[in-house]
Amino acid sequence: MQLSGPSLPPADGKPARGLVILLHGLGADGNDLIGLAPHWAQLLPHVAFVSPNAPFPCDMAPYGYQWFSLQDRTPARVVAGVRAAWPILDAFIDEQLAAYDLSEDRLALVGFSQGCMMSLFTAPRRQRAVAGVVGYSGRLVDDGTMEGEIASRPPMLLVHGTEDAIVPYESLDLSREGLEALQVPVETLSCPGLGHGIDPAGLEAGGAFLQRVLPA
Repeated sequence: MQLSGPSLPPADGKPARGLVILLHGLGADGNDLIGLAPHWAQLLPHVAFVSPNAPFPCDMAPYGYQWFSLQDRTPARVVAGVRAAWPILDAFIDEQLAAYDLSEDRLALVGFSQGCMMSLFTAPRRQRAVAGVVGYSGRLVDDGTMEGEIASRPPMLLVHGTEDAIVPYESLDLSREGLEALQVPVETLSCPGLGHGIDPAGLEAGGAFLQRVLPA
């Protein structure tokens, strides 16, 4: 299954020397997160941005896409859903690296909600470490298998609103603890008063992190 979605070429007009793949949440599409790209393009003029639609139509709304179903939110079903979508995302990452003629150390993943869950699951299972992962309003999905499957430890930034009613704020510390137990370097940012979304502080922190891991 091939993914596709909107993209933005490097702002400097040159061939891409870095790539950011943006992964949206449940019921959205690639257009939802490509809107972040113009904000970060000023900091990262050498970087291309790609925002694919998730592989499956959303089964909880008449529009949008999903990485996996959340009609059944039991831990076992969520893990099964993430695991089923993982090879599709992994193949897309390979395709995009080949298309832009870049290596993993020039790639960062940015995920929101479900897209964050996919990023945190996929990146550490790749043999070669990506440059970094920014995860907004999501959580680490792990049934104990990551310890045996982890192949790389890219740096990560996790950002979460304290008033998130969709993915509870407690997910931030739980995700950090789970990743740190596997020796994955993690930074976190709490956004006071923020619900399930991305605020200016989170946007700024994400941009600074990306600028650090994808230097010109």
